[in-house]
Amino acid sequence: MPRKPRFFLPNIQVHVIQRGASREPVFFEDEDYKAYAFWMKEAAVKYNVAMHAFVFMTNPVHILLTAQSSTGVSQFMQHIGRCYVPFMPTVCKLFNVKLFGVFR
Repeated sequence: MPRKPRFFLPNIQVHVIQRGASREPVFFEDEDYKAYAFWMKEAAVKYNVAMHAFVFMTNPVHILLTAQSSTGVSQFMQHIGRCYVPFMPTVCKLFNVKLFGVFR
């Protein structure tokens, strides 16, 4: 059974937590953090999302943001995933890591 679509209200702050699948690390080197931050900034501009704060750890990422539309949060997270996951194939194969479960 498919999961229910997420419901976000425009102009309301949202705390997004994204973890690696099975709580595995998603960042391994400094370049990984920089790439993820670059794509967050790119997604924020593209989908009109204001980022207020974020915290990177080896596994979870916490982001506090406000989207101008009801689909902005989902589009923001999809953009990051579609950019970051292809960036990591060698590292994932090396460490046998599956990137990102669903965000909440």
